[in-house]
Amino acid sequence: MEELSWEPLSPQAAVRVSRVHRFNTDTILLADFSMPKKGERCAELGAGCGVISLLWALRSDPARVFAVELQEDAAALCRESVEHNGLSGVMEVIRADLRDSALLRGFFEPGSLDRMACNPPYQTAGTGVESREAGERIARHEVACTFADIAACARFFLRWGGKFCCCQRPERLPAVMAELSRAGLEPKRLRLVQQRPQKAPFLFLLEAVRGAKPGLRVEPVLFVEGDAGGWSQEILGIYGTYKEGRI
Repeated sequence: MEELSWEPLSPQAAVRVSRVHRFNTDTILLADFSMPKKGERCAELGAGCGVISLLWALRSDPARVFAVELQEDAAALCRESVEHNGLSGVMEVIRADLRDSALLRGFFEPGSLDRMACNPPYQTAGTGVESREAGERIARHEVACTFADIAACARFFLRWGGKFCCCQRPERLPAVMAELSRAGLEPKRLRLVQQRPQKAPFLFLLEAVRGAKPGLRVEPVLFVEGDAGGWSQEILGIYGTYKEGRI
């Protein structure tokens, strides 16, 4: 039986994780980048253990948060976290394939969501070294869905003017922006993430808006490390009451 553990999100909150279903810096950065406004209805696609959804529910005041996850073992971890943190009145875990719009319509109607986010698989199918572990393979490679599938789902359920946020490796930026535009989600806000100034970016954070006019705002680079080494002040601020000084 796989060993499970609790990882703190703050002194008062924690998330249930396993060796396969866990989270990293990218997850925390995307959660912060996509943080909802008060009263918004939101959904996280491919939620895994649900960290982004949990941070939304814990750090903002959304009306409702839906965590959509294909794999039952990951969804079960997410349900434990919802109960553990007393969020059952705000957050709901949906065990579903994001391509199954008919099933998802049982939870939220087309055009009804204000915000959606996804930390998608970084590798296209057939590239890189695929893990033998099914859960890791689904999380890292586009074997269960493509980015086009993710964009189509976001387009279907977001309201006009609703926002979709994602993160991805820089080499995939042109393809991601093209897929979003094809789906009617116009890229509007972009931020690159670098370890330090001398290094090339290793991640981008992107926000697209359904039905928006063209026009992209590129924000200042987010540096993980500070000038004197260690974590930058902005990274420490994003982590907030999480594990200060550790990522």
